[in-house]
Amino acid sequence: MVTFTTVLKSGGRYDAGWVERLDAGARRSISGLDRVVCLTDLDLEVAGVETLPLRHGWPAWWSKFEAFRADLADDLTILCDLDTVFSGDASGLVDNSMAAMEDYFLKGRLSTALMRWRGNELDHLYETFRADPDRWMQPGSCGAVPNSVHGDQVVVDHLLRRGVGMPAFLQERHPDLLDFYDPLHTEQGPIIIFIGDSKPDTAIQAVQDVWRDTHMQIAWKTAS
Repeated sequence: MVTFTTVLKSGGRYDAGWVERLDAGARRSISGLDRVVCLTDLDLEVAGVETLPLRHGWPAWWSKFEAFRADLADDLTILCDLDTVFSGDASGLVDNSMAAMEDYFLKGRLSTALMRWRGNELDHLYETFRADPDRWMQPGSCGAVPNSVHGDQVVVDHLLRRGVGMPAFLQERHPDLLDFYDPLHTEQGPIIIFIGDSKPDTAIQAVQDVWRDTHMQIAWKTAS
């Protein structure tokens, strides 16, 4: 069973519409996907998406640690941020190996924007964070790191380095799978990652068209 998981925490710009668009993009682009799960503290319904409650009330991006809960484990789990656009064949994500996106700004550092793992091999991340969330949310808890913002990916990177080790980076394992959004390029993908202030709803029209049209037949660049 392959599960595609995202997290929607209230208080920001995201709502059910973002879940619907991500679900549609993932299903049309990832062959072999069995189910889509959204962890959220909102009362929402999205057709075809299993909405499961967040348990802890952790603020902002820290809620993503719940995606590593043992009770959510599947044969393969793909964790993906809501502001991701699928524009072509992304079936390469279904691969029986742990992997994570490399941070755009900080080479050699992990990003939690897109990750995959098997079974319970990352549940220790949740258990460690749950045991003392105030400690881990405190800047400096992971020692000196180059990140300008102390967030979930800083802690995940730190805990993996001191434990099971770093996973392979998706850009290395699948070099034709990810593009970081660039307003100067009309053909991007098959997975478009947004960084900084850029988001799908303010992207160039070609990207917005793919993101908004849940019935669109994609004919963009495909992964090799």
